[in-house]
Amino acid sequence: MSQLNFMMITASPDVAAFIEQHDVARIFMDQEVLGKAERQGHLDTHKAAHSLEEIAAVAAVLKRAELMVRLNPLNASTREEVEGALDHGAQRLMLPMFSTREEVGRFLDMVNGRVPVTFLAETAASLVRLPDWIGLLTPGHDEVHIGLNDLSLSMGLGFLFEPMAARLLDPAAAQLNQAGVAWGVGGVARIGQGELPAETVLGEHVRLGSQWIILSRAFHAGAATSAGLLETLDFPAEIAKLRQAEAHWRSADESSLLENQRQLAECAYRLGSRGAA
Repeated sequence: MSQLNFMMITASPDVAAFIEQHDVARIFMDQEVLGKAERQGHLDTHKAAHSLEEIAAVAAVLKRAELMVRLNPLNASTREEVEGALDHGAQRLMLPMFSTREEVGRFLDMVNGRVPVTFLAETAASLVRLPDWIGLLTPGHDEVHIGLNDLSLSMGLGFLFEPMAARLLDPAAAQLNQAGVAWGVGGVARIGQGELPAETVLGEHVRLGSQWIILSRAFHAGAATSAGLLETLDFPAEIAKLRQAEAHWRSADESSLLENQRQLAECAYRLGSRGAA
């Protein structure tokens, strides 16, 4: 039985070395700053830019997890950003805020197959145009992640899970699954936390066929060391709770998954309406 793959943002070598031993398959580091504060300044999202030195320090300790670095949207310095990240140990690159096939092609040309790429589809345009650019990706190598924060903002919505509530991701999920391109969407809080229950979110991942999910800051609370992480929560136990919830949905029938989607929609619309008020 396939399982969701977990990734988590951290710049701490100690935390990275610890979590890769506890079912975190990808360490996510972030250099995106261009336009991010303007788009997401009012949201509680990750906005710190990790330095090349921090990337190298994390790369030096990893033994099994993949190190992915998110760069800035395409700009005059993108080639330099690509080379810098690769020179300092990045094993996968992520391109945010693209909209067209031409942008996907340009970035792939710069990377030139040296590492796989994850394309962060986080605008309405990138989703609408998915059939136009998906053919440029190499299945089993390149991936797609659907970013709910900027996607919901680009649609003028009040809560990030409203696109999922409306089943707007269903066509993209079907296209990606049919093409054999691994993909993921959004993030998840700890079981028992979050305005939208993590259990409900996991059920929708299973229904759609998602393969990747980001562990939210509820799993680390900014801890700089593994000791600090364990003071905040029992990390292995929290991962086990996610796996238990996931296993429940993988054994569920289609009607149960659709009922879960209905409940997700009801909650997401309620929270979205509150946010828009």
